[in-house]
Amino acid sequence: MSIYQNMVEAKSNGEKKFAMLIDPDKVRLGEIDRIVHQAQTAGVDYFFVGGSLIVNDGLDHCLMEIKKQCKIPLILFPGDSYQLSYRADAILFLSLISGRNAELLIGKHVITAPYLKLSPLEVISCGYLLIDGGVPTTVSYMSNTHPIPSDKDDIAICTALAGEMLGMKLMYLDAGSGAILPVSQSMIDSVAQAVNVPLIVGGGIDSAEIALRNARAGADIIVVGNAIEKDPSLIQEIAHAIHSVTPV
Repeated sequence: MSIYQNMVEAKSNGEKKFAMLIDPDKVRLGEIDRIVHQAQTAGVDYFFVGGSLIVNDGLDHCLMEIKKQCKIPLILFPGDSYQLSYRADAILFLSLISGRNAELLIGKHVITAPYLKLSPLEVISCGYLLIDGGVPTTVSYMSNTHPIPSDKDDIAICTALAGEMLGMKLMYLDAGSGAILPVSQSMIDSVAQAVNVPLIVGGGIDSAEIALRNARAGADIIVVGNAIEKDPSLIQEIAHAIHSVTPV
């Protein structure tokens, strides 16, 4: 079964998934052993690996170290077209559909498409929606785009619908790394009801309580990175909260 098929099947069964975001720039190789052990123990479902400023050497080393120790799927979450590696299992082929920067809607994709065509990576198209998290984030700065206002559920709904109609296989609502405010339950619920593809939610999730609320609101995959970098002990708590949500 492909990684995407696993996501779709989980959604259809009402199962919630936990994706742990690892930024190779922020994790020392010596810490990876401990993080991977905790992730395995907690039952983390996916590793999303990527960042805004990483270089290939750091990315490759990080992927290799993780792969030595576990079989949790490694999914690239690239911040730029050069953040690619055959050492991962899949890649989120992100299109920043909330912004109006043509390079991040299609431009970078044209550059990377030939590489991905020849690679063993499972390519999963993903509509990426940046949501205002209360502070300027690295994503908004690097992408030169404005996030969707946190209280504009209708804009998020219409944007996600357009992405789905264009054939994107996933939708990703992201308040960005270091966000003060997570994506609202209202927006998650509204978008989840509007689209049929799996919904990913991340940014500003710094507790098991927030992760649980997001899962209950309709997120299929919860992504946590920044909070875990600060306090790895949260991995177990957040995993338990997400996996405790039972199908309705």
